[in-house]
Amino acid sequence: MLTIFDWLRRSHSGSELLTVLEYAVSKPEIFPCDEEISPPISACNRPCKRCWIYPRMKLGTQNAESEYCKTCHTIVTKAKKVGKIARQVVVIWGFVSHIPNQMQTKEGFYAKNAIGSYVHDSNHFLLLIARRELKTWIQELLIYHGTDIRGLIQIFPTSGGANNSGMGEVLCRAAHQETRFPMDMLRVRFFSNPFQIFSPQTRDEGGLLTFEVTEFLRLLEMTEIFRSLLKPDEQKALRELVSLKDRREEQFYWGRFMGYLSQEAKDMLNAWKIRQWPKNRIKLLYELADYVLYR
Repeated sequence: MLTIFDWLRRSHSGSELLTVLEYAVSKPEIFPCDEEISPPISACNRPCKRCWIYPRMKLGTQNAESEYCKTCHTIVTKAKKVGKIARQVVVIWGFVSHIPNQMQTKEGFYAKNAIGSYVHDSNHFLLLIARRELKTWIQELLIYHGTDIRGLIQIFPTSGGANNSGMGEVLCRAAHQETRFPMDMLRVRFFSNPFQIFSPQTRDEGGLLTFEVTEFLRLLEMTEIFRSLLKPDEQKALRELVSLKDRREEQFYWGRFMGYLSQEAKDMLNAWKIRQWPKNRIKLLYELADYVLYR
């Protein structure tokens, strides 16, 4: 018998991951408990092409078969309908000293804002929330638990399933990498692309990956201010401006650029001294822009 986590690990796309989490709560009966596994693969018998364990579902017309078993057929069919929602969520895999109380009781943030959640054991959880609710979730986590909760939180967006590696493999790699960190504080690892988890060294060396949780929250708050004070075209212009390699050219256009901005935006950029920021810090600012609300 496969556990819910086994079914999660077989998710190829974010839509399938979301569907499994939803059905684990609303329709747990679709996951087989005592169904016989498929016979050995042969010219006449082939198991489900998704799980490779259970027999393919009979379609009832001239001995026709689906490509999937009953469970996988249900998951794949539903996943096609939730693609739009899945593209807007962020996946959070937590390895912590204890599971947040509100997550277990489905209270507070988790009552309305959690799109999907799964508690694996006393130290591991999986949470799917809307991207722009990330700051709110971290704030509530710190309000209720503060420094009592320690461990590692890994954050990454969903994928559409076009890559050879699926969301299940990303989830397994996240679980594998968590053992590298001591449980002395609460850390956050942020991946702007889920498949960065297979080669995190470059991102880590650039200071784009691992943060203490309050530091990461501060970055989200700064990004929210940045996104609120600069219009989209101004954000784009700023990114092009700070990417210029010629310092004299940058100086020339910087004055013109500042002339277009509101006084609040000017004060923000001057206070932050953004022109002196490392390129990777600016890159992170723009990556986080998809994870904060416009105020």
